[in-house]
Amino acid sequence: MSDKRVFLTKHSRTCWRVTLNHPPVNIFGPKTIPQLNEIITAIETDQELKVVVFDSAIDGFFMTHYDFLAKLEETTSLPPGPAGLQPLPDMLVRLSRAPVVSIASIRGRATGVGSELALACDMRFASREKAILSHFEVGAGIVPGGGPMARLPRLMGRGRALEVLLGADDIPGDLAERYGYVNRSLPDAELDEFVDSLATRIASFDKRAISETKRFVDVASLPPDYEIAPEWDVCIASIMRPPAQERIKKLMERGFHQAG
Repeated sequence: MSDKRVFLTKHSRTCWRVTLNHPPVNIFGPKTIPQLNEIITAIETDQELKVVVFDSAIDGFFMTHYDFLAKLEETTSLPPGPAGLQPLPDMLVRLSRAPVVSIASIRGRATGVGSELALACDMRFASREKAILSHFEVGAGIVPGGGPMARLPRLMGRGRALEVLLGADDIPGDLAERYGYVNRSLPDAELDEFVDSLATRIASFDKRAISETKRFVDVASLPPDYEIAPEWDVCIASIMRPPAQERIKKLMERGFHQAG
């Protein structure tokens, strides 16, 4: 039985799609890391690619939280990535800086790592009826580890970032748009057509013009690595603390890894 969780479709030489497919809720775990890393490396290095869309094959879920059933050492023992950060933040930093436009198409829950992946994309578009974004971690006694404390204030301001991170509540599509969490919230029936049309339009333009324009926006807007790097270390330390372990145990008893 295949354990493949991340699927790459090359619609053309210039436009790709990355589909997350790990039933039932698209949990992120140590087995996902090498698969996603391989694709991000391809995104970084392909000479013709201009646009990549991230979406999900699982109804109701974009990507959710870290797999608490996996041994933590399976993740912490992995070597740093090319940017010098631990694997998850390393991949997200590289995705943001790649000379390619990345778009998250969010139809369902993007929570924890799922939100961090969406935030690392250049643009985010959400289903008005089905998208839910959140950072539940503080409610579980955990500090988020994939860069949201560095990214969210730049998108929505300090107060709203703290509301999202410390409130640990669900943010539906329309509110996410109002806060700047996503670019736009669209009727679910229109989401695919809008994202595909935008991706195709951008992919029709000159690659050098795209990448150079994006590079200047990156300089003005992306957090430096030294803001993101410590988040991972504090996240791992927080998971090991008794309050987090107790809360994680209770969440698992309530079916945290299950749909519904």
